[in-house]
Amino acid sequence: MAKYIDLTKEELHSLQKELTESYKAFQEMGLKLDMSRGKPGSDQLDISMDILDNVTSVTGFKTADGTDTRNYGIPDGIAECKSLFAEMLQVTPAEVIVGGNSSLNMMFDVLSQAMVTGFGGQPWLLQGNVKFLCPSPGYDRHFAVCEHLGIEMITVSMTAEGPDMDEVEQYITDPLVKGIWCVPKYSNPEGITYSDVVVKRMAAMKPAAKDFIIMWDNAYNVHHLNTEDTLLPILEECKKAGNPNMVVMFTSTSKITFPGAGVAALAASADIIKIIKSRLTMQTIGPDKLNHLRHA
Repeated sequence: MAKYIDLTKEELHSLQKELTESYKAFQEMGLKLDMSRGKPGSDQLDISMDILDNVTSVTGFKTADGTDTRNYGIPDGIAECKSLFAEMLQVTPAEVIVGGNSSLNMMFDVLSQAMVTGFGGQPWLLQGNVKFLCPSPGYDRHFAVCEHLGIEMITVSMTAEGPDMDEVEQYITDPLVKGIWCVPKYSNPEGITYSDVVVKRMAAMKPAAKDFIIMWDNAYNVHHLNTEDTLLPILEECKKAGNPNMVVMFTSTSKITFPGAGVAALAASADIIKIIKSRLTMQTIGPDKLNHLRHA
């Protein structure tokens, strides 16, 4: 319950004066604070400056197989960068697509394509009022994607081990529930990493929707503060459970090198990679392979 303090009129005026003077003192400091979440300072960005010089006319612009990264081609990313992200996501290089600098862009693309052309089935737009499970607290931009695409959001509680799987398993009996957003490691704001039990239960789900997607946004995969949490590889668990096509994983170097000039990637089963690659040839002539090579 709230606690109330009785003040006389004189005491109230004195407190008001004190707080006003304190506020003016802060104003006079001329501070310009950027409270943007997850936005690194210039001193942190300076650490990665050498990356801009490691691909030059002296060192060469070519990949190991001789491809000139200054030119068109390779819409799914160079082999060296695929190997880099395969190690991060505990998959094979063939299960990786490397894109531009934004993993959010790749997530938006996967869901928008599911709406328009489907995710291994009929386009979601033709199926009715489709829905998505949103563990809360969660990432506001995930929710903004759903809002923009007209996807109804269903709140799922978070526990100390990850999403409440009892709730999840209850909701997925509805064939219009098409997926779930996940930030499985060090998720904001509590820093929760999904337990082995949660990962295994999620991988073994049998949703009523045959085109259900686990959107696995592993944004903080290597961002250890004190001790390193372990996270079971979700794609491997999905394969064991007979659900290899149920998950698409995402990550990037946005908090490792440069948020505005990093590299993003997704990983999925061979079937899903084939679907995504088939449309990439119509979406792009090729990503920034110079940046791929810099990072690799």
